[in-house]
Amino acid sequence: MKKVNVTKRLYDVGALAIVRAETLERACEIADGCIEGGVPVMEMSYTLNNAGDIIEGLVKKYGDSLCVGAGTVLDSETARHAILKGAEFIIAPNYSEDVAKICNRYQIPYAPGCTSLTEAVEALSNGAAFIKAFPISDFYGANLAKVFKTPIPEMPLLASGGITIDNLGTWINNGVDVCGFGGLLTKGTSQDIARNASLIRSTIDSHRK
Repeated sequence: MKKVNVTKRLYDVGALAIVRAETLERACEIADGCIEGGVPVMEMSYTLNNAGDIIEGLVKKYGDSLCVGAGTVLDSETARHAILKGAEFIIAPNYSEDVAKICNRYQIPYAPGCTSLTEAVEALSNGAAFIKAFPISDFYGANLAKVFKTPIPEMPLLASGGITIDNLGTWINNGVDVCGFGGLLTKGTSQDIARNASLIRSTIDSHRK
């Protein structure tokens, strides 16, 4: 039930921090703020060579109080490495059938980046838990969810790029299930991050009602 439980947790929180921290110490500062503010989900980007080690360190320190996944996972080798380090979900800017298979094998939610409806349907058919609407979110903006969900209302969507506290409600109202945030949840002190996370948390909760 691991895949089901993590997928539900991602949806219930509705937001995640997109992190490119170079040290475990900084990643922990970000984690402390996210947890305090009610957004205990972090994606560690594999644009950094030590992402796996940071994931492993976060899992050891925070356990179930933090949901940690891997981002920018382009291939199955990287996916398996991240999973063995403790990643609970896999996110990518691209869709890879090989990554989909690895994630299904280990029962890990996979959110591939898809730029067309055809690609999104193929990813769902191969077990993707969410469709990551990126980078086309930068072009469509908050209307992106309607573009995908008009023909397929039940498509689970994760979006990042261009989402702010001011327009978050529109994204949620249009049907996005999980929203990714960079600077709002990664810059500044733990207290700064906690304040932003709290605003994100309250906005999601109010618009879902």
